[in-house]
Amino acid sequence: MNRSDSKMNGESARERILIVCPGRGTYNAAEWGTLNRLAGGSKWLTRFDAMRREAGMPTLTELDGETPFRQSLHGRGEHASPLIYACAWADLLSIDRERYEIMAVTGNSMGWYIALAAAGALEPDETLHLIGTMGLLMQKSLAGGQVIYPWVDESWRPDWALRQELLALAERIHGGEGAELYLSIDLGGMLVFGGNETGLSRLTERLPARERYPLRLHQHAAFHTPLQEGVKREARRRLGAEPFRAPEVPMIDGRGYIWTPWSTDPQALWDYTLGEQLVAPYDFTAAVKVGVREFAPDRIVIPGPGSTLGGATAQALIQLGWQGWKDKASFQAGQQQEPRLLCMGIAEQRDRLLSAEGASAYD
Repeated sequence: MNRSDSKMNGESARERILIVCPGRGTYNAAEWGTLNRLAGGSKWLTRFDAMRREAGMPTLTELDGETPFRQSLHGRGEHASPLIYACAWADLLSIDRERYEIMAVTGNSMGWYIALAAAGALEPDETLHLIGTMGLLMQKSLAGGQVIYPWVDESWRPDWALRQELLALAERIHGGEGAELYLSIDLGGMLVFGGNETGLSRLTERLPARERYPLRLHQHAAFHTPLQEGVKREARRRLGAEPFRAPEVPMIDGRGYIWTPWSTDPQALWDYTLGEQLVAPYDFTAAVKVGVREFAPDRIVIPGPGSTLGGATAQALIQLGWQGWKDKASFQAGQQQEPRLLCMGIAEQRDRLLSAEGASAYD
């Protein structure tokens, strides 16, 4: 039965939503306390804490409440990644499924792991194990780093010539006198480059200063580049494919490829997640565009913590011309009239997605 048939029969059709899961860097000092506020005392958080305690690590409840925020501690991969996942999971559980139908799930970088749980391809506890293991392996190796730089103008309009110049600059730097430099993430109106110290230093020296850019990302390794080959090998050794299964809703990966409930091979999903996804560029922009084109959502929802992924998602949608958006001003005007992009890290936008009780995160 389609939506028009439902309305003719007097039923209220659910709104179609695309879920976009956040990646590293979204849990910062401003987000400290979010997890306890949203999910303190929940059964699933108690399980997560027990898993952390058994692994000899501080619990998420402690990190989010008793331990004052320190970037040097909370920003470490083995803590930051599980905290982000748990906050996002609390938000996902709170969405009113009687009013909203999840059509597909995607994510940015680490958000791919969260997407596995959101789509039902991994159980929540298995996802925590995956995310905790990957965060620890990344932190231990900390191979290289990342620098982010915008290629859209101040109004978020694409500057395709600048984009090509930035990619060409990275190609020229790579391979020269020990420099390694790669495209790491295509992030809406920004490019994230990953490389070794020599490559990143040469890049930042040659990029024009622009507000706070070029920006070096704190405690980020060169994710999605060949510098993660060692992490990939160890991850595949530690993490087997057994927990993986076909998703319950479609997932869109970092290539724009769709994993469907009816065609997904769990072994292939494991192979991508702990293979190409780790060492090849992650095209977040393509994932968002495919999600909009293929699943025609009424709204796009970004779980918390924070709302930093909202700008990059809006920039990708502007490139697509979604909702008639052509720049930052038209996006903001559209959001004022009828918000189509909802960041759950923003209280009033989160409230639009909750059930009347708003208590499902405590189950």
